[in-house]
Amino acid sequence: MIAAWRQRLFATPLDAAITLVCLYVVWRISVPLVHWLLLDATWNGTSRDDCKGAGACWVFVRMRFGQFMYGQYPLAERWRVDLVGALWVLATVVLSWRGLPYRSAVTLATAIVLPPLGIVLLHGGWGTGLAVVETREWGGLMLTLFLTVYAGLIAVPLGILLALGRRSRLPLIRFISVVFIEFWRGVPIITVIFLASLLLPLIVPTGFDVDRLARAVIGLAFVIAAYMAEAVRGGLQALPEGQSEAAQALGLGYWRIQRMIVLPQALRIALPAMTNEFIALFKNTTLVLIVSIFDLLGIAQAALADPAWVGMNMEAYVFAGAIYWFVCFGLSQWSRLREKRLQVAHGR
Repeated sequence: MIAAWRQRLFATPLDAAITLVCLYVVWRISVPLVHWLLLDATWNGTSRDDCKGAGACWVFVRMRFGQFMYGQYPLAERWRVDLVGALWVLATVVLSWRGLPYRSAVTLATAIVLPPLGIVLLHGGWGTGLAVVETREWGGLMLTLFLTVYAGLIAVPLGILLALGRRSRLPLIRFISVVFIEFWRGVPIITVIFLASLLLPLIVPTGFDVDRLARAVIGLAFVIAAYMAEAVRGGLQALPEGQSEAAQALGLGYWRIQRMIVLPQALRIALPAMTNEFIALFKNTTLVLIVSIFDLLGIAQAALADPAWVGMNMEAYVFAGAIYWFVCFGLSQWSRLREKRLQVAHGR
């Protein structure tokens, strides 16, 4: 192992010089950064006056932690957010179990039951006996995850249908799919969110209102679905036509061929690109701030407006950025793990 690293980093005098320069740059950056983040930071206290050192004032994050996680969601009702998060984590763990019996039925049941159940628990009302919490009170990390998950639930199946439609032999279906994909790929996401929040209420029938959070979810979903369709189409094009032709010769219909033969292989090929779109979706949720929806980054910026914590910009943005990085890194590693498992399962 040591010999291999030595060969990689110090194989030639030029490689050794580059390695030493890079190590020097890393050392010059990391040492003051570690001092600011950890060694010289202030961890205990209740106000800005307790931050006397030269390092970060993590007292600000600790005192505002609830808002970073839940926004203005009522303190007494935050157990509902925790319950929804626990249900999604449990569902993810169960569906990731390789030996899960009746996997297709369990997946379908989860996809049908869990999303509306999550909305009911978070919003309340509707005869459940739970107090109503309007979406304007949602915020922080919970809202960022909500936007990502629910926009993704719309974008993935819609993207698959669009990819199939773009390869359809029916001219009308192909034309509609191409127009949808090219239109939403060509419009900036920030414009989509802005128009969905301000223009949509002007064109819907009088007396019919769409919640502004729902508008943001739909706008994000349409844009990501267009990109997701191209990722899936790349997977579809990588498959040889002979498989579909052989299935047709055996008497299988179009949808059975897609469900049993084509899509499982295409989605496996497209998994890295689809994961990239999910990561982009998670980061693009920050754009909802322009329509006064306070996600994690929006709550961080709102907290800086408090006169008691003026000047805590670095702490707010470093904390929010660290959460975004860890989530994106986790998605990337999950995708790599799934790729390896799928390759092993198919003997590659």
